[in-house]
Amino acid sequence: MPRSVNHVASRARRKKILKYAKGYWGRKKNVWTVAKNAVEKGWLYAYRDRKQKKREFRKLWIQRINAGAREHGMSYSQFMGAVNKKGIELNRKVLADLAMNHPEAFKSVVDSVK
Repeated sequence: MPRSVNHVASRARRKKILKYAKGYWGRKKNVWTVAKNAVEKGWLYAYRDRKQKKREFRKLWIQRINAGAREHGMSYSQFMGAVNKKGIELNRKVLADLAMNHPEAFKSVVDSVK
């Protein structure tokens, strides 16, 4: 009696992974083992970089706040210390946006903490 193998399910599993490999170049898009490795590595990068994106944006906001604060004679650490001491509850994202796109509003924030 021949062994029963569920080809339908195994083929469906492979098709699912190959669907994720669409757009890859060369054998990465159509050879099962290569595509599987490439897709799994892509998922690892995606997981890692969802975390790194948060770090990168925080770094960018800090640089923008620092540049805006230095235009008004303060360093970033002095400015943030004064903001926290005054109890101003603006996060770094908002402060960076003010420093970048609304310099007059950022100046009023700096003047209020000086």
